[in-house]
Amino acid sequence: MPFLCYTKSEIIDILYPFLKGAIMKNNEGFKPFIPADQNPNELNATSIIMGAILAIVFGAANAYLGLRVGLTISASIPAAVISMGVIRFILKRNSVLENNMAQTIGSAGESLAAGAIFTLPALFIWFNEWDMGTPSILSIFIISIIGGVLGILFMIPLRNALIVQEHGVLPYPEGTACAEVLLAGESGGAKASTVFKGLGIAAVYKFIADGLKLFPSEVHYEISNNTMRGTGVGMDVLPALLGVGYITGPRISSYMFTGGILGWFVLMPLIAFFGGDAVLFPGTDPISSMDSWGIWGSYIRYIGAGAVAAGGIISLIKSLPMIFSSFRDAIKAYGSGAGSANTLRTEKDLPLPFVGIGIVAMVILIWLIPQVPVSLLSAALIVLFGFFFATVSSRMVGLIGSSNNPVSGMAIATLLFSTILLKWSGQVGREGMMAAIGIGSIICIIAAIAGDTSQDLKTGYIVGATPYRQQIGELIGVFASAIVIGFVLWLLNESWGYGSPELPAPQAILMKLVVEGVMNGNLPWLLVLAGVAIAVLAEILRIPVLPFAVGLYLPFHLSSGIMVGGLVRLYVDKKKHKSEEEKTEATTTGILFTSGLIAGEGLIGILLAVFAIIPFANGTLADVINLQTGAGINLGNLGGLIFFALLTAYLVFVVNKKYEKRP
Repeated sequence: MPFLCYTKSEIIDILYPFLKGAIMKNNEGFKPFIPADQNPNELNATSIIMGAILAIVFGAANAYLGLRVGLTISASIPAAVISMGVIRFILKRNSVLENNMAQTIGSAGESLAAGAIFTLPALFIWFNEWDMGTPSILSIFIISIIGGVLGILFMIPLRNALIVQEHGVLPYPEGTACAEVLLAGESGGAKASTVFKGLGIAAVYKFIADGLKLFPSEVHYEISNNTMRGTGVGMDVLPALLGVGYITGPRISSYMFTGGILGWFVLMPLIAFFGGDAVLFPGTDPISSMDSWGIWGSYIRYIGAGAVAAGGIISLIKSLPMIFSSFRDAIKAYGSGAGSANTLRTEKDLPLPFVGIGIVAMVILIWLIPQVPVSLLSAALIVLFGFFFATVSSRMVGLIGSSNNPVSGMAIATLLFSTILLKWSGQVGREGMMAAIGIGSIICIIAAIAGDTSQDLKTGYIVGATPYRQQIGELIGVFASAIVIGFVLWLLNESWGYGSPELPAPQAILMKLVVEGVMNGNLPWLLVLAGVAIAVLAEILRIPVLPFAVGLYLPFHLSSGIMVGGLVRLYVDKKKHKSEEEKTEATTTGILFTSGLIAGEGLIGILLAVFAIIPFANGTLADVINLQTGAGINLGNLGGLIFFALLTAYLVFVVNKKYEKRP
């Protein structure tokens, strides 16, 4: 998964220990849940429609979440429980392969969206700065399709090597955990209702906060005394942040919170104290006249960007030995098994001629589209580079899980390398910068989709799915998400704009700064290098750099909201339980509920973005439902804190209620 997908690691910790005994030490004698000689319903209208809906829903929700808070979630397990609840318990269809196909299609859409928001919003920001309107939705669709299709095609010849031959060696923890959820059909209805409950509560909460504006979703108190002048304290009181904090857990949440403390309560007061009335680049006003948001936007954001970029590169460098060995082993294993005849249903992939034709078609498409102005040879090199990262991503998520896959470092390295080459070849200015983002977007989506496809194929291998049908399902999920992702990005940009408080788009802005810094040399390098030094210091102290750096980069209000969710998770983890199984059930219930919180907020966020551009009377539909401006009703910061406290208390109630139900 793309940049900062820490959410899956906690799922691994919860579910994977219970699966280790079921994993074979090697693939000899392994028998899937559905035998190869059976051919139940799998790729049909029900699974396709359900999967496409999940792809669009989770893709849009993940896009909003990533652009809002800089984090994305895995959709595999929530999609599995929702599809199970609908297909098995509402439609009364009893086929685990149908459920698996629906979650396969759904998770592919989510992964494409997560890869797209990493880079593509930078184009919207540039188009706005250059008074060029907005990027073409067709262009976004084409870039998304190229990256998504290549990510799937690259995994097809590697499936036998990575999934089959190394079964038990490469556990693919998320894929294995998802298989366990699918096989636990008797509890699927309760699990699905837990997700839907979280989704509904978050939807109502989000609509009241950011639709009706009954209370502010961001609580902020400016600190104006001389002792701590230049800073402030606050919290974004949103369901998604509570969910992200719970899923990532107290450890990651605390690292982000610590980064926020460094930025807002150490660096910002020091800048205000020493800056005085000076006007320091890149700021344009005297520091003494700036409030906390002004200091953060003018200085801390660049320090944080340097720290995040350094963190991504450090994680990539640390992974280089595994990257090269993974690539070598995958190619070697593929070569040794390529000649075997696949006759069983569970061994049939899409034919290699189809794969080859698809890859050649994507090379030609890259060469032809104006968004990536490169030669045919350069297009082939981009695809070759993408194959390398797809192979690396697929094997690494099998070894260490998606949460530790250094996709952010891969993307930054790709952008640096491609921008330098473009500048060297004379493609500079606007054309060169857009070309660099186009190349980076393709590579990022390839890596995201390849990792997701490998996890889905692992799930399918365990439950007895048909590989070529799953691969077709992945393509359907990519197309479904690619069709809407351009509209979602356009809608969010039209409603609030990227880089605004409503949509900080931290990853895309970081990539934009990287490209501009190389191409134009106009970055405040002192601040960026200070962030690099902070990241190196964190690495020396053995502090996980990326979550710490992102806490420094994002507003403190996001980290504090996430920290609340982390504290709830800490409470659940430390609470005494009758058995380890009971603890796992409680924690998993919380994960499913908070996954619903995240999805519900994302969906209402998209709905409110639609309201913000629909004209009505003398304003928009969003103005009509705004109680603050229409009726003068607003509960203020205290109201926001009370609502968030009630939501937090209900989360605690949900996980504790499960204890009471157990005998």
